[in-house]
Amino acid sequence: MKKTWIYGAMAAGTLLCSAAASGDDAANEASAAQMQGVTVQYAGSVMVFQVANIVVSGQFADDTYQASARFTAAGLATLFTDADIEAGVSGYRDGDALRPWHYSHLNHASSKNRVVAIDFPDGVATPNIEPPFGSMGEPPATDEERAGAADPISTLLAMGLGAVARGESQCDGTLPVFDGRARYNLRFEDGGTDRVRTRAWSGDALVCHAYYEPISGYEADEFPSEDDIDRPITFWLAPVHGGDIHIPVRIRTNAGFGGVTIVARSIEEN
Repeated sequence: MKKTWIYGAMAAGTLLCSAAASGDDAANEASAAQMQGVTVQYAGSVMVFQVANIVVSGQFADDTYQASARFTAAGLATLFTDADIEAGVSGYRDGDALRPWHYSHLNHASSKNRVVAIDFPDGVATPNIEPPFGSMGEPPATDEERAGAADPISTLLAMGLGAVARGESQCDGTLPVFDGRARYNLRFEDGGTDRVRTRAWSGDALVCHAYYEPISGYEADEFPSEDDIDRPITFWLAPVHGGDIHIPVRIRTNAGFGGVTIVARSIEEN
């Protein structure tokens, strides 16, 4: 399913970022030393064929965060799609707990020029789609189901900060997600450690499996298959900034023909 691997690959590659939000220049300068910034470039491939470029950049502050990501089709994928998706989110941080306040994404290559935005009044993920979708799914996600859910980027950021860390495990728990229409859970399971070597990083990485659990907001022909649900997205997580943050240096999902592998090509800490 094209949408699954395109958007899934972009979201899977988006696990860093933040910036302090303040109109006071002096406050920004005072907090600058507390920020932790990361820029990561990824390449996605199906078997041996490159299909995507992904760039993620941003910073973490003590009490705020802001993430951005750009996904563009590349190589073989350009025969099937001209996707050029830009996404961003900002919100508040309390340790490993993130409270988004605004999320949006736009496919620059789409003739519809649709902006998918989500605001979070009182912790309820509330979509603002322009132009609106023809359907919000059957059934659509209810207010109760969207309460406490975060956008896909914030969810993966939280994983990197340790929101699903339990005891000695870095990856054990469930996080609720809303992407503007679909409401689902990501259930994380610990996969131990594994030796990884990429152009950007090499060493012993934490392995984290994320299982997709659909809830509501799907059309009948869009509902994930049992095969999609049974197969996890696997993240290989590497520490940055002295281990305060973990970022994916390799990601593997079996969605779509041949599955998709995303590998970090460069990592810049600032």
